[in-house]
Amino acid sequence: MFLRELKQPVTTVRGIGAKHAEAFGRLGISCIADLLLHLPRDYEDRKTLASLESIRGQGIANTTVRVREHIYFGFGRKKTLKIIVEDGTKQASLLCFNRNFLAQYLRQDRSYFLYGTFQYRYGELQSSAFELEPWSEEPEEFGRILPLYPLTSGLGQKMLRRAVDRALELYAEHIENELPTDIVKDHDLMDKQRALSILHRPGSGEEILKARKTLAFEELFYLQFITARAAMERRVTHREPCPPDRTLIEKLRNSLPFSLTEDQERSLEEILQDMSGPYPMARLIQGDVGVGKTLLAFMAALGYVRRGGQTAFMAPTELLARQHAENASRLLSPLGLNLAFLSGNLPSGRRDLLKAALKQGDIDILVGTHALFSNDITFNNLKLVIIDEQHRFGVHQRTALMRKGTGADLLLMTATPIPRTLAMTVLGDLDVSTLRKAPAGRKPVITHLAREGNEKKVYDAVRAELKKGRQAYFVYPLISESAKLEIKDAETMFRKIRDSLFPEYKTALIHSRIDEDKKKETMDSFNRGDIDILVATSVVEVGVDVSNATCMVIEHSERFGLSALHQLRGRVGRGSHQSYAFLIYSGNLTEDAKERLKVMKNSTDGFFIAEEDLRIRGPGNLTGLEQSGYFRFTVADITKDTSLLSQAREAAFSLAETDPGLLEPPHRVVAAVLERCPPFDQRLVSTF
Repeated sequence: MFLRELKQPVTTVRGIGAKHAEAFGRLGISCIADLLLHLPRDYEDRKTLASLESIRGQGIANTTVRVREHIYFGFGRKKTLKIIVEDGTKQASLLCFNRNFLAQYLRQDRSYFLYGTFQYRYGELQSSAFELEPWSEEPEEFGRILPLYPLTSGLGQKMLRRAVDRALELYAEHIENELPTDIVKDHDLMDKQRALSILHRPGSGEEILKARKTLAFEELFYLQFITARAAMERRVTHREPCPPDRTLIEKLRNSLPFSLTEDQERSLEEILQDMSGPYPMARLIQGDVGVGKTLLAFMAALGYVRRGGQTAFMAPTELLARQHAENASRLLSPLGLNLAFLSGNLPSGRRDLLKAALKQGDIDILVGTHALFSNDITFNNLKLVIIDEQHRFGVHQRTALMRKGTGADLLLMTATPIPRTLAMTVLGDLDVSTLRKAPAGRKPVITHLAREGNEKKVYDAVRAELKKGRQAYFVYPLISESAKLEIKDAETMFRKIRDSLFPEYKTALIHSRIDEDKKKETMDSFNRGDIDILVATSVVEVGVDVSNATCMVIEHSERFGLSALHQLRGRVGRGSHQSYAFLIYSGNLTEDAKERLKVMKNSTDGFFIAEEDLRIRGPGNLTGLEQSGYFRFTVADITKDTSLLSQAREAAFSLAETDPGLLEPPHRVVAAVLERCPPFDQRLVSTF
């Protein structure tokens, strides 16, 4: 019997009635499988003895004591019981705050097992956090390693331990391995029933580690098997190999005033090889801001033009989509391509004309927003789908666009470098091309930290750059003033910057509540240099590329995540001029906020920053991951189990490739995988 098949209600365990079942339900426990997978969050070692003398005035004692006397201190309602105990090595006091009733149970001259945290205060060894149990030959909660479970109101540790113990007695021997026997043996794993039993009833710390490894490996294997399954299903779609035409690609290359970097050359060849393959491409280009991802995407699109193939290029915001359309027009129109732009704001008359031209095949590349996957948009021969900032789109949206073609290639782009462990999980079914080296002539952005109250120094540095003819961004976490938060906002600071801080310079405001036409007008003016200072929210995080802008000021920077800070900083340093980022922070920083700002100060490497973001926040707290349902591991932790993840991935892909029958239900491995992981085509691609 597999653990997942133990669907009997939790009330079948003796001692769990309807009232307790409600409390278990609050912990997500409704059946026996849920109960056995409700694993301890920690352990108390009540097996290793520690006398009162051995802790040397501070620490955890685990010993047998004899009660010497009861003493009360304080007066009236604040009168508190103090129990004097000794274990043959030292005497100590147990302070029974709000537990005077213990006088009835802890009798003088009787012996008890004691576990407690002690410290030396007021001339004596004291503890107010302790547990005792009458001495016996067979203690209930002493002489062993005791599990500590996540709790809820109405459930205590003893109740949970008894419930789990009884469930193990009834069902443990019936639990079978879900992983194939060869994998269990090759990776030195335990049988599943033994691993579960040990995690709930451990004999030693070493046993806990091996049992944890077993269940963590199984979870990671499930995840990787689903990923392998998706990758293999993609390769089921066979097509006649048709290498892309490189004529226009070489024309574009020869027209550029610079050479491609080594990373770009390698990635371009990887893309073109995929496009020549017997099944559709599914590749991600990841790289820091400004490393030339979009140029590679344009080159990929050129490979299909002379063969009559069309390209859909989708971006998450109209601002970013317009920028791509303008860059495409500048670079590709001289090569004779027909380009078009589509957004939800396009007037119906122009939209109808565009739809007709697209369906006839008169448009080579269509750039746009979510409007591209609308039902009324029909391509004549869609061969390539390019999605920028791919993490902002769900799989359903991506799939809706892919279905507008037959066997179309998929090229994803992200300017947010993805930590290796997350790449193996969220994007494990994709091939990945990585761009690390920035184009020649780019200088690293110099980052300064400034505490709130020292803004004048920052403003003076910005003014020095403006006098050189450069431009600046000022970014704020809020659009307008908040009644609850005492922090600066974009609208208020726009007026202050315009009227008093920098009255001699042209200042403009942009945020998400401004209509698209006004945004476009403002950005066009900033691009032309007609605006010196752009006050904004994080709406400028992507889609803004102004080489003359050399200053990025982010106020209340502690309120932004590492990824957002890095993306915002990437808006400057896009030309040959030295650029600067000024991160102004408030007082009373959390430890995480301090770490984020230190990382930003010390590094401009997006890949390092992504790894640090994962380390600081963990996968479940990165934006979007907690909603995806994809990282709700019971045991595994991808920030710590990197090596185990690699092993599980290798085993899962190997098994999927050598035994295709595993891809078809009702094989037990697939059944187990689908039980534990959401179907691949229903999960969301998470946001980093």
